[in-house]
Amino acid sequence: MITSEWPTPESPFAVPFLVNQVNFLRRKGVEVTVFSFRGAKNPINYLKAWWAFQRRFRSSWDQYDLVHAQFGQAALLPWPKRRPLAITFHGVDLLGQLSPEGRPTLPGRLLVWLGRLVARYADAVIIVSDAMRRSLPAGMNLQVLPTGVDLRTLPDLSREEARRRLGWAADERLVLFVGNPADPLKRYERAREAVDALNRRSPARLILGWNVRQADIITMMQACDALVVTSLQEGSPTIVKEALACNLPIVSVVVGDVVERLEGIEGCEVVPDDAPETIAAALERTLRRGGRIKGREAVEWLDEPVLTDRLIRIYQSITRYRRPSGAVFRPSAR
Repeated sequence: MITSEWPTPESPFAVPFLVNQVNFLRRKGVEVTVFSFRGAKNPINYLKAWWAFQRRFRSSWDQYDLVHAQFGQAALLPWPKRRPLAITFHGVDLLGQLSPEGRPTLPGRLLVWLGRLVARYADAVIIVSDAMRRSLPAGMNLQVLPTGVDLRTLPDLSREEARRRLGWAADERLVLFVGNPADPLKRYERAREAVDALNRRSPARLILGWNVRQADIITMMQACDALVVTSLQEGSPTIVKEALACNLPIVSVVVGDVVERLEGIEGCEVVPDDAPETIAAALERTLRRGGRIKGREAVEWLDEPVLTDRLIRIYQSITRYRRPSGAVFRPSAR
């Protein structure tokens, strides 16, 4: 598996959804070798990564059945192609990198163009939300496979118990924001402005969930009264699915597949625009309603073991033709 995003000593809790996917594949008996790199919008970094990848694997291709590139830019490395290639697009890599003002950037356009190019030669193209379909050529065979949630590991904590563990006051109204506050696409400042506007009418405190273990984020979700999502761009935000699994009310702008995820769930709102006052008004309604939502049942089909089985079936579909007659890719036998 090749990925341009992976935990590092500086960011040890990065891409938990991808770490989970690798772990669940291994639990199913799939042997996964992870090759990670950082492009950082620098062509030289990509050339160095391509050379490092070729040098590492040129004499060991017979050990592998396929290559899975996570994020479109990672699919640039395994060329010339020696094994079936699957690509998962996660959002920015297909929708284009936006500036803080919401305009496409030149490096973002280049990566999208390259991603679309390699997708034409891939054996399987996976997108994390159906909304991304329009960014690829019509008629291309696409598999929609959102990022998942490991429902079995979510602790069953009351709000009071979660707050006690975190040392938070029991009587505050808390709104959670999850994401890097320095990332302009997450728009932490917009969330802060919305909660500031809310405080002019009703007291609440904004809680930042960032650079901590995934388990701690889950505890924060169980302790807070609402999650606010203000991102400028997303593919299929895992935090929304995790919040649903924790039955935490959600207020979100229109982004990624959030409209689909929150449809029909009482206590959640997708706001018509991203003005701080609009978000604040939705948060006020959500906090006034109080209590939890019925969100867990809406994400049961996104449980990690279920999605892992679907991913393995995709692997089987692109490796079967390379096997001797009658043999297929069987993870448990690897």
